[in-house]
Amino acid sequence: MLPTKIIASNQPATATVIWLHGLGASADDFMPMVPNLNLGVNHPIRFVFPNAPTRSITITGGMSMPAWYDITGFTLQSREDLVGLELSQAAIEKLIEHEIAQGIAPERIILGGFSQGGALSLFAGLQSRYRLGGIVSLSAYLPCAEHTISNSSIECQNTPIFMAHGTQDAVVKYDWGVTSKEVLLANAYQCEWHSFPIAHEACAEEFVALSGFLKKILN
Repeated sequence: MLPTKIIASNQPATATVIWLHGLGASADDFMPMVPNLNLGVNHPIRFVFPNAPTRSITITGGMSMPAWYDITGFTLQSREDLVGLELSQAAIEKLIEHEIAQGIAPERIILGGFSQGGALSLFAGLQSRYRLGGIVSLSAYLPCAEHTISNSSIECQNTPIFMAHGTQDAVVKYDWGVTSKEVLLANAYQCEWHSFPIAHEACAEEFVALSGFLKKILN
């Protein structure tokens, strides 16, 4: 099991959000976002924030940092470390199964993340053996698109997807997010898309939209 940090609800949880951080970040990175979602007491949710393992990243000259997979170049194709993605996918699947063992139904589990974590959320969520309640991908893209779609089940094809991206993002290019969204829609996935005039970051308006997405699923 990956090491995690947890924000528990005041009541017994009836849903879980598993949130994956970006390259070089940690479980602490997005924990402050939880109050900004304004989900209220009607949504007793356990938030699980796993830490990625530390690994050598090619694009940084071999520097070691928390990462879900390797990145070897500046193009979208050079970010397709299938072996690393599959290793992280297996680790995320164990987290999902742990939540199911705690009594959370798969359709009440949301898998999401930012940047590299958002990319892994799409990769792992669409190939999960369970039909999850939703997938959230912020400032990210669909890695290994052909592989992911060909290995996605019919059940997972019906999983609601929330994608949001900053139009001024110079780290994970806005066009990569748009292209990923178009690939998903062309393959009949349910994808809700939002864009904001921001860089590689999140904003208050994004959290409002995300809150609405979560409430639709968890009501």
